[in-house]
Amino acid sequence: MNLHDYQWEVIEPALEGKNIIIWLPTGSGKTRAALYVAKRHLETRRKAKVAVLVNKVHLVDQHCQKEFKPFLGDSFKIVAISGDNDEKSFFANAVETHDVVICTAQILQNALTTPEEEKHVELTDFSLLIIDECHHTHKDGVYNKLMEGYIEKKLKRQGRLPQILGLTASPGTGKATTFEKAKEHILQICANLDTWKIMSPKNYQKELETKTHLPKKNFDLTMERPQDPFGCKLTEIMRKIHEFLDDPSISSEFGTQRYEQNIVQLEKEGAVTFNSRKRICALHLRKYNDALFIHDTVRRIDAFNYLDEFYVLEKAHKTGGDPTEEFLFQVFAENKEPLLLSATNVKHENPKLSKLEEILQEQFETSAESRGIVFTKTRQCAHSLQKWVESNEILQAIGIKAAVLTGAGYSNQTKHMTQNNQQDVIQKFRKGALNLLISTSVAEEGLDIPECNIVVRYGLMTNEIAMVQARGRARADNSVYSVLAKLGSKEVQREKINESLEELMKKAIEEVQRMPEEEYRQKIFELQTESIISRKLKQEQQEYKKQKYLADEVLLYCRNCSEPVCHGSDLRTIEKTHHVNINPNFKIYYNVSPERIVIPKKMEDWIPGGEITCLCGQKWGMEMIYKAVSIPNIGVKNFVVETPDEKRTYKKWKDVPFSIEEFNYMEYCQSHFPDLDVTC
Repeated sequence: MNLHDYQWEVIEPALEGKNIIIWLPTGSGKTRAALYVAKRHLETRRKAKVAVLVNKVHLVDQHCQKEFKPFLGDSFKIVAISGDNDEKSFFANAVETHDVVICTAQILQNALTTPEEEKHVELTDFSLLIIDECHHTHKDGVYNKLMEGYIEKKLKRQGRLPQILGLTASPGTGKATTFEKAKEHILQICANLDTWKIMSPKNYQKELETKTHLPKKNFDLTMERPQDPFGCKLTEIMRKIHEFLDDPSISSEFGTQRYEQNIVQLEKEGAVTFNSRKRICALHLRKYNDALFIHDTVRRIDAFNYLDEFYVLEKAHKTGGDPTEEFLFQVFAENKEPLLLSATNVKHENPKLSKLEEILQEQFETSAESRGIVFTKTRQCAHSLQKWVESNEILQAIGIKAAVLTGAGYSNQTKHMTQNNQQDVIQKFRKGALNLLISTSVAEEGLDIPECNIVVRYGLMTNEIAMVQARGRARADNSVYSVLAKLGSKEVQREKINESLEELMKKAIEEVQRMPEEEYRQKIFELQTESIISRKLKQEQQEYKKQKYLADEVLLYCRNCSEPVCHGSDLRTIEKTHHVNINPNFKIYYNVSPERIVIPKKMEDWIPGGEITCLCGQKWGMEMIYKAVSIPNIGVKNFVVETPDEKRTYKKWKDVPFSIEEFNYMEYCQSHFPDLDVTC
């Protein structure tokens, strides 16, 4: 295993057993350096055991197959554990019988907190933790939850803790805009990871620069459409809905983030006050605003199809009779034909697409071997861009073969990818069967993707970490990193800010690296102690909040029709994650779809059943078939929660102000199936 001199330089303290963060650019061999540390650790440490932690499922198999098995597989037992394989059910046994465990941080965190013996492990079972993309070790992220347990054990001197090795290309600034705040952010990351030092090359910086290079950066800017009849028609419809709503307090800055925030708030107000006109109009206005976003990003026909699909589904699911819904259905029906005519008119197409065509044509015409990635904000835009590429005769003529790469998380809004789908796309891209990926942020970090000639940030507004990660994908000689956006737009402003923040981050890291050792140690200790105190106070506040009301005092109403459907005391939790209703009378309020929901990972004790919807058509959740018993599993965001003091909505169950008991399987079966013979 050959390392460059700059890699030897940064791993030296780790070879001595010290906790460090390796800070190296994307593509410079952080994983290979960490692999060598793991190898030496396993060879020289008695009873050594290494955990390699990643923050995305697809990286589990990648690290295993591309790095650890080829170099260490002959000498050591290696296992890769993700949500898609069976080893997670016997995690403790897998840890005991293997030398290297590669898994998502969430799987390890679950194993640290579970009472089940076959899954439970302790941090002290490991002697080295390698934390990939360790800049995520902050706030409520799973890396930080895991490390909070580590820090607490350290301060209490509970057992011999594993060595920590963090890897990152960009720790970021944590939204800081001043040098002192950026330095504080870097120190906090170091404290969270119990870091002895952040390591970057000093003696061999020149060698690093020869091995890694920055691509040429272009700001490819476009003008507004000279004429926009489709956008004008959308805003005309929205104004008509505003007149019907007759609420002057709502902003009319259509097509903006601010307008979306106002509409989300309006829908909440309508839900908790049982004002169906306000709530339903807000839902429809948000869809029109989404259509304006899509129209601004991709094609008019994509925006039209988005609206048309929404109304088809609404008519299919809603029971009818509500005057507000009837009005909104009629408005769309009256405007559907002119919208479609405008959407299919060859004039006034999106200037961003013309510019993207020009960028891709220039790159792929000069070299048949070119590869590229177009980063876009949403899954929906990714799929729309792929359709555009496939229908574009010029791009097809120069041999562009595109595929979408998005996250594996389940979404009922857009199509998700399974882990196998992702691997298939990446393999085809590596082999050249595909040469253009249209991706959401999933491809920014960690993926072993071949060197790209062109990376395009298509109308994106993200932070400096995402900028550094995306830019790092353009590694081929003479590669180009393009920022494609409207002239004078917020996206352009944000990219310029990110450039400044990247410089601020570098200066902050260098300052932390120069700190006198005693001063640095004292600061790390203070930050760790503050974090422990802050976490305990937060836990106490959450516990207090959970005890604020009795479950019997809480009533849940359908968010759509305002029908009261259950009490808080009807609810139970399964695995502290799923919230089910055990009241047998609850079933009179909902319908279950005959088709089972497909989710992209295996569950241990349950499988998904059909989708649950209120009799009015509002989605509530899904049936979960738990150990052969069907139970309604509901999402709190689909309800209005009434306590003795107020009615309000919640995004997550963890925020509700009452406690929910854990589900008792035996008790449930005995009460719901009294005739069941359970005698042997």
